[in-house]
Amino acid sequence: MLAPARIGDPIAAVDTPALMLDLDAFEANLRAVHAAVAASGLALRAHAKAHKCVEIARRQVAAGAVGLCCQKVAEAEVFVAGGIRDVLVSNQVIGAAKLRRLARLSQQALIGVCVDHPQQVRALADALAQEGGCIEVLIEVDVGGGRCGVIGEAAVLELAALVAAHAPVLRLRGLQAYHGRAQHRRTPEERREAIAAAAAAAAAARDALRAAGHDCPVVTGAGTGTYPLEAATGVYTEVQPGSYVLMDADYFANQPDPQAPALRQALTVHCQVISERPGQVVLDAGLKAFSVDSGLPVPLAEGWRAVSISDEHLVLRPSGEGARATLRLGDTLSVVPGHCDPTVNLHDHLVAHRAGRVEAVWPVDARGALT
Repeated sequence: MLAPARIGDPIAAVDTPALMLDLDAFEANLRAVHAAVAASGLALRAHAKAHKCVEIARRQVAAGAVGLCCQKVAEAEVFVAGGIRDVLVSNQVIGAAKLRRLARLSQQALIGVCVDHPQQVRALADALAQEGGCIEVLIEVDVGGGRCGVIGEAAVLELAALVAAHAPVLRLRGLQAYHGRAQHRRTPEERREAIAAAAAAAAAARDALRAAGHDCPVVTGAGTGTYPLEAATGVYTEVQPGSYVLMDADYFANQPDPQAPALRQALTVHCQVISERPGQVVLDAGLKAFSVDSGLPVPLAEGWRAVSISDEHLVLRPSGEGARATLRLGDTLSVVPGHCDPTVNLHDHLVAHRAGRVEAVWPVDARGALT
């Protein structure tokens, strides 16, 4: 696929629609979050499902991340091939073919995976017996997300005993305790309440493991919206922010938490006006360029708002008292996605720019890595 830009191009020359990364904002976010986590004494394991880009992953590790998270075996394969040597698949994996791939991957890098059912543990051990390797296991606890994870200490202990029974090919690393729903609770008070409950559940699971004679060196979780809260609990040893290097409109809809460093919008989509009429313009980027699960994208053009989206079109109309920025046929503008992670997965390239010019064009290496 032809890249939408070349190094040295002015932004105005970038073909549209194109996924754009403001390097100054990206680097500022990287420094701010990594410094905040380091000051808390916790480890930072960057979640690569947000950017799916090997070059960004390398920069996160160079800035102090202990490794990466991802959600799919295929994503893990991409990042290990790109030189990352510590990857946690922070998800459940089932199916013989996937598990054999994961086992083979564990011969090239330190691999972790989450479990919440005995069948997952047995199937993982079977795959390792066939392929060789060793995988570290984290028992996922449902700490309020209502998605994956066990509920109650008895289930945690059952899984821990099963993992121990399959040593040395399986090794218990600890607990996964991520509260995804808390990331976009709008007020700091709502987020703080959710994470207090999450930490209590994680602590109960950790204490039960230790009382039963199991090591629990790692309690990991957290995201961009809450990581300072998990860090302050004294329960978590590691946090997993992902969107912090990109950001999106949904995160900026949150009321800021004074405990967290201010972040900047680094990710946008470069779009062009392809149709105009009085009171309306249409851009050349629609559902194939933006995810809208978290709402319509936000144009960075004063006085304009998105009102509808279809496969290849985004319709803008004046907001409030009318548009103050003039948009005409052929004009280009930046638009902020509502949700960065699935928006990135729609693009082949990420155009990295600084001071109005293209500095690099990076492949979205794990785009479509869904298995």
